[in-house]
Amino acid sequence: MATISATRLDGVEETAVIETTLDGISDTFTFDRNRRQTLILRNATAGAITPTVTGSDTGTVTLGGIGDVDLSTGWSPGAIAAGGVLAVRPIDIKEYLSGTISIASGTGLVAVLLEG
Repeated sequence: MATISATRLDGVEETAVIETTLDGISDTFTFDRNRRQTLILRNATAGAITPTVTGSDTGTVTLGGIGDVDLSTGWSPGAIAAGGVLAVRPIDIKEYLSGTISIASGTGLVAVLLEG
């Protein structure tokens, strides 16, 4: 089980970053819409990885210009190449992040959650 702990950046000039290697069993993090968060996923493996981020309390929502979206399938950034790094602001995918948030199919990714 890998719980991604946030690294707080409040008023600190320098701080050690908490890295979490995802194990694919129960990789979770806490979304806090009141904090400025950035989730960074680094592929430390030799092959591409396609993770999916899903909240446990999701259903279907209607998004302007798109229509009905089934959130239960989760959000995926697509494949992250070997050695690649992806950064996403959780607030930008907030519709997918209610309840317990998990990252599936991310075994071998190194995750960092920054918040300020």
